[in-house]
Amino acid sequence: MNEKHYKDLSVKEFTKAAKVYESGRAGVYKMCRKDYPDVLAELEKEPFTDLLDCGCGTAPMLTLLHEKYPEKHYTGIDLTPKMIEVAKAKKMPNVELVVGDCENLPFADNSFDAVICCQSFHHYPNVQDFFNSVYCVLRPDGRLILRDMTMNSAAVRWFCNHIEMPLLNLLGKGDVHVYGRDEVRILCRNAGLHMENFERRGFCRLHCVARKSG
Repeated sequence: MNEKHYKDLSVKEFTKAAKVYESGRAGVYKMCRKDYPDVLAELEKEPFTDLLDCGCGTAPMLTLLHEKYPEKHYTGIDLTPKMIEVAKAKKMPNVELVVGDCENLPFADNSFDAVICCQSFHHYPNVQDFFNSVYCVLRPDGRLILRDMTMNSAAVRWFCNHIEMPLLNLLGKGDVHVYGRDEVRILCRNAGLHMENFERRGFCRLHCVARKSG
């Protein structure tokens, strides 16, 4: 499949999901909620003023952050217009919500102290472009906090990437690739980011922190 096909699948999938994404009928998307406490804990380690959420969906993570730190400025970006429509209906002060592509972030260089991305970048067909774009919008010494799927076993990741995901694509899902530690390190390094931490936490979860040097 080409990149347009992947992105079209993702938009179609998450247009349907937007209506139930934060409800008790969210199905598989409920798994995303397990990422929020770890992201909050990571952000508490260092002060920040401006934060970008890549693949923000209906903004559940931004909602939690806004409740905890209402004085900060938040920006969310998502490829799916319906997700942003639902997020905007929350009418949160100091929260800007944008329909856009995380592989080409439409923000000025050095705009954010922190960028978060939860369960989103496995949908990106040009994932290096995402990391490169994050580097541009981060301020010096700013951090990228990633949460996504992973497996320790290269064989299991191969099965997911070459068997499971093509089947999911046939079912209308826009999944592209599951990444391991070495792949993420290379993506960070190519973008000019230093990977400070990569852990496997819980069931098939990666927790990664990368920094733009000061």
